[in-house]
Amino acid sequence: MPSAFAPGKCILFGEHAVVFGHPAVAVAIDQGVRVSVEASDRWKLEGSSFEPSRHPHISHIIRNIFQYSGPPLDIDVDSSLFSAAGMGSSAALSNAFGAAMHAHLNPDEELDAVKLAKMAHSAEATAQKGRASPTDTATSALGGCVVVSGSEVPGTRHVFDTSLKTPEGSREWSINVVDIPQGIGDAWLVIGYSGTGSPTGRMVAKVAKLISEVPERMEEMEAIANITRAGLAALSAGNLEGLGMAMDACHESLRKLEVSSSKLDRMVNAARPHSMGAKLTGAGGGGCMVALTHDPTRVSEAIEVAGGRPLMSRLGAQGVRFL
Repeated sequence: MPSAFAPGKCILFGEHAVVFGHPAVAVAIDQGVRVSVEASDRWKLEGSSFEPSRHPHISHIIRNIFQYSGPPLDIDVDSSLFSAAGMGSSAALSNAFGAAMHAHLNPDEELDAVKLAKMAHSAEATAQKGRASPTDTATSALGGCVVVSGSEVPGTRHVFDTSLKTPEGSREWSINVVDIPQGIGDAWLVIGYSGTGSPTGRMVAKVAKLISEVPERMEEMEAIANITRAGLAALSAGNLEGLGMAMDACHESLRKLEVSSSKLDRMVNAARPHSMGAKLTGAGGGGCMVALTHDPTRVSEAIEVAGGRPLMSRLGAQGVRFL
């Protein structure tokens, strides 16, 4: 039974500013989605009848990517990610299922992570009616630290370019990576889930409306871009204190854009005394925050006291892999 695992992701910098062409920086996390497939007498997903219309990511990969016409499949999915929380759960599902299908149909062929990332991105775009950033799918497929921008980013290593025709026009992205120094292996990320979903589309629209009404707020996009560059430089140099300072500064800019919430702020404030830096991660409005720390147990306890649900991860996990 071919089985594959794809990690979720956490955004360190660039939320909302990426919509305006600035870089977004994401890291793969230890938690993710495992998918296994095997031939069966009928189509099944997690033990129940598979209904294609309810699972557009999986259906797209079966029909449009692999053009599969073989016997029915029994698909098993196991996720350790919070759903709809900005952790890239649907991207991880697409990557893990794509990898499992590849192993099922082409057991002797090596998996190409770039092709997988593009496959998963197309599944995301289909499910989201033509709109999807490659950030989640690229980070999940490649692992480590991924930088997504409208152009190549100095200080990073370029991996591939991708594009998508959206209802608003053609979009193009450059996918780059930063090699995480081995010397910071004792650093942990603690992700705290607020308990409510992160409404990405609504939060992006809220920021757009805020900027149209108060054009001066566009300065925060430039501030986030500058913070992102500083954070990347700190990460590349293994400077955890600098990385944490950039995370703190990014959270304050996101608060000025009114995308944080009282629950996220409470978890961030609870984590900071035991962390090098903490911020909301993702679109905001709900979803998660993240803290960088040497004491993940203490930070997890603080987040729980503040009403959140914590997950601990190393900084920059491995990408898609077979199990």
